[in-house]
Amino acid sequence: MKDPLDRMPHTIAAPLPRLAAIDIGTNSFRCIVVEVDPQEGFRILDDEKAQVRLGEGLHQSGCISAAAQQRAIEALQRMCGIVSGLGASMVEVVATSAVRKASNRQEFLQAVKTATGLEIEVIDGEIEAELATLSVNHNFAMEQQRFAMADIGGGSVEIVIASGHHTETVTSLELGAVFLTETFLHSDPPREAELRLLRKHIRKNLKKAGIGEGLPVSCLVGSGGTMTNIGAMVMALRGEQYESVHRYEVLHSEIIHLLAMLARKDQQERQNTPGLNPERADIILAGMILTDEIMRRSKTNLLRINAKGIREGLILQSLQKHGLLPDSNQPRDWRSSVLDFARSCRFDEQHAEQVCRLALQIFNVVATEHDLTERDRELLEAATLLHDTGYFISYHQHHKHSYHLIRHANLFGFTPREREIIANLARYHRKAKPKKGHGNFAPLCSEDQQLVRKLGGILRLADGLDRRRNRQVKELNCQLNNDWLRLELTGAGDLSVEAYGAQSKGDLFKEAFNCQITVNSRISP
Repeated sequence: MKDPLDRMPHTIAAPLPRLAAIDIGTNSFRCIVVEVDPQEGFRILDDEKAQVRLGEGLHQSGCISAAAQQRAIEALQRMCGIVSGLGASMVEVVATSAVRKASNRQEFLQAVKTATGLEIEVIDGEIEAELATLSVNHNFAMEQQRFAMADIGGGSVEIVIASGHHTETVTSLELGAVFLTETFLHSDPPREAELRLLRKHIRKNLKKAGIGEGLPVSCLVGSGGTMTNIGAMVMALRGEQYESVHRYEVLHSEIIHLLAMLARKDQQERQNTPGLNPERADIILAGMILTDEIMRRSKTNLLRINAKGIREGLILQSLQKHGLLPDSNQPRDWRSSVLDFARSCRFDEQHAEQVCRLALQIFNVVATEHDLTERDRELLEAATLLHDTGYFISYHQHHKHSYHLIRHANLFGFTPREREIIANLARYHRKAKPKKGHGNFAPLCSEDQQLVRKLGGILRLADGLDRRRNRQVKELNCQLNNDWLRLELTGAGDLSVEAYGAQSKGDLFKEAFNCQITVNSRISP
């Protein structure tokens, strides 16, 4: 007999649209390909980079050299192959400072079109700044802040001053890392006189453009190769090992110390600097001095790295243009980002919310006495919602799967350090307690290790209080008296399983807070 299912119509979901964006910069070219879900936003399929040095010698000659043009065509042909192979139906291509300034720009554009078929839009500095700002607002919670944004390219720098999502000023200056290096730094290592002239030129141009006038800013958000390399070098100096420098935070003092060290080295020595891309060793000093001066002028001590930049701004602009940008891609808070990720992993939402509710009640009781902050509370909240995401891969070792999923997730509003802490909290919600020999725990600094023990102890205890995953505990009364945490559970039925869960999973809490736990339960009327 024929299976009745064979008579049912088979529907095949329409393929999701794919977009590509290519950023033709003075120093490097970037190509990003994304797949767009109208409900959930986009996910990156490929992110290709080529160090082309299109602007090499441009300041002296005024034109793009034949060698640079050939390198550009070869890189773009390779990128077109990637775009075509991934089936992107729409491609946005922009060129910035080098092409903008070149006297032979029309010949270059025609040569590229003949070789690749690409139609390139040459954009001005203001459009560059708008695209970089789109990316900042997509990746950082800036609603309540006055901040500066700087995108340092090879030929120019775009600087934006904004309050929340309201732009105050947009400035484009010919202060790119390649341009400054070729103009001022002729010795290896550079002479003090060369560095002084470079700083003087930067300061004069920043002052003339009005950068730093008015109130101080809360931070500088930086994009471009200079900024990502600063983040990677500082990360290496700190001995930290995060998945990405995206949203990484660097202090101004760290840039000053790193700059002083690099300025004494020649190019070959700089190439061996941990975290620095060797291909950027010749231009990194100019880019760092520019970053230093922008921070001095804008009176901020904090640099936040945006590893996305113009190419992501292009994607966001294209999504808006084609009506493919969902509401969820508008500026959001970290909770919505956490929940979006958890739901994509098909988490048990009721269990996660119950553990979250119980954990935050325990946190509120111990926070003051143990110097835990409001931000620590938010890290705990995120971890409670995400602790079981590893079920998406397998029940067995799901706590370890949760760790890996979280540390690779693009969680809005969290720095790489905070994401690593959240991942570790999820890692220790069951099974083994943190140990110095664990590969995920050992790289954390001692303060963060202690924070993981404390917040992890709270999460582990709260998870035990929902041992049957059916929200039996309706009310939780917590009291911290001397060296005892007293928990009184109230529910509609027998709570012996939950009481046992709290005792058996209270081990890390007891160690971290140096206290004992008593659990009593009562049936609600």
